[in-house]
Order: sequence, then C-alpha cells, then structure tokens
Amino acid sequence: MTTHKSGTRLSHFPISFFAVVMGLCGLTLASEKLETTLGVAHRYSLALVILSAATMIVISAFYITKATRYWEAVRAEWHHPVRLSFFPAISISLLLLATTALPYEKSAALGLWLVGATFHIIATLSVVSAWIGHRSFETPHMSPAWFIPAVGNVVVPITGSSLGFVEVSWFFFAVGMVFWVVLLTLVFNRLIFHNPLPERLYPTLVILVAPPAVGFIAYLHLNGHVLDPFARILYYVGVLFLLVVATQIGRFFRLPFALSWWAYSFPLAAITIATFSYADMAGLAVLRVAGFGLYSVLVAVILILMVRTLQAIRNNAICQPE
Repeated sequence: MTTHKSGTRLSHFPISFFAVVMGLCGLTLASEKLETTLGVAHRYSLALVILSAATMIVISAFYITKATRYWEAVRAEWHHPVRLSFFPAISISLLLLATTALPYEKSAALGLWLVGATFHIIATLSVVSAWIGHRSFETPHMSPAWFIPAVGNVVVPITGSSLGFVEVSWFFFAVGMVFWVVLLTLVFNRLIFHNPLPERLYPTLVILVAPPAVGFIAYLHLNGHVLDPFARILYYVGVLFLLVVATQIGRFFRLPFALSWWAYSFPLAAITIATFSYADMAGLAVLRVAGFGLYSVLVAVILILMVRTLQAIRNNAICQPE
C-alpha cells in the first residue's frame, strides 16, 4: 500500500519544482553580489552553490524517475496550458548553476552553460511552436508564468558573454527582449480585461519583475557594464513592476501555500542583484541601502519558502492530483 501511494505521488511530481532551484540560485547570486559589495570572502555564497547544485540533482532525479515510470504524466504536463511554460525552468536552472559556478570552476560553468543554452533554445522553440500550433489556448490559460521561456533567453548572456560567446549571447538577449515585449502586452490584456488569476497562480504575478531585472543584468554584461539610457530604462521598469507587485502584498499573505509560492524568489533575487549593480555604477548610496533591504527580504522569503515546502512534503500536501 505504501509503495502504491508513493508511486502515485511520484506521478504527480510537478515540473514547477524546478522553480525551487531557480530561487536558490537567485539567492546564491545575490549573496555573491552582496559579498562583493562588502568586500568579504565568498564563503556563504559558496555554500549556497553547493546547496543549489544538490537541490538540482535531487529534483532532477525525481523528475527523471517520473519520466521513466509515468511518461503519460509528463506528456500531460506538456499538454497542460499552464505547466507547459515551466519546462524551460529546467534549462534556466542549468544556466543559473553555470553562473553560480563561474567564479569557482570555469570548466564546470562552461559545461553547464553549453547544455543549458542548447536545451533552452530547444525548449523555447518547442513552447512557442505549441503556442502557435494546433493546440487551443484561451486567454484565461495565460499567466505571468508564460514569461519563463523569455526570461531564460535573457539569462544566457550573463555567463555566455564572460565565456566568450558574444554573438550567441546577443542572439539570446534579442530573442528574450522581443518575447518579453510581446508577452507583456498579452499578459496585461489578460490581467485587466479578464477574470483575476486563480489563487494557485496568483504568486506568478511576481514574475513580472524578472524580465526587466534580468535583462538589465544581461545587458550590462553585453555592453561592458556601461550605465547607458537603455540600461537605466530596464532597471527602472523592473522597479516599477516591483512596486506594482508590492501593492498586492496583502493578498499574497492570505493565499494558501502552494508550490507556486516559489515564484516570489527568483524575481526578488534578480531585482536585488540589479539594485546592487546600479548602486555601484551610479554611486547612489540610497540604492545601496535599498539593495541591503531587498536582500534581507529575499533571505526571509527563501527561508519561509523552504520551511513551508518541507512542511508540505511532510504532510503529503505536495505531489497530489489537482
């Protein structure tokens, strides 16, 4: 009986679990940036690199086992109008792990980046093909989670440019920016003119912060860390969406816990890193203080997410049929 129940839960192991890796990698990169700002050794961030990699291995093992034993369940996720957008979270996780590893082991970062970039362009083309193909989508199916494939393209240049893949990095940056603009229009149409997002998907609203924040970081890597007008626009658009999301904090607190809560983590990490970077280049003390404040919030959010996720796993509240 126990084996049967365990197997059933495994068949419901969601692709969205990879958002946990994205959140931990985001915290790792934000910690590296904080340590650089403070001029201290990267001991804390190195421990987080190991934690992020270990989490990726564990989650990947579970999902690969699910794919080998319950392939139809994986196919069902692929054909799900919402979960489809979470498949590129796998390649994004690899790209983020490459970025976290770069300061410590360049060869490992190169391998992770090559695999992540290759899989991400395949995932992007597959998802876009599904969007414009024979499959029927309706406006209520759309959520900010649809930004995930676009965000992944913008992650590629952060490490790719440092590894010497300049033109490839510009290609991914261009793709990500174009899809961000297109999807931003569609998502706002859905948010304004249709029914509100369901509770389970409401945390994905925070993903609005990620594309401009990550875009700002990637653009700095591509243009030699010059704070030009386009870089300023990207950063302040990210700040705008952070403020928009902040108006919804009361509702976020009232939501029942779901794995989608991890959508809070990576966008918050991205805007934290972007704020530290902007403060360093512009010499603005107020933004440096804001960076410390955002980092404190990020750590608190990650700790809450980890505790609530472990509690949900212990109570068998995750990996259940919807």
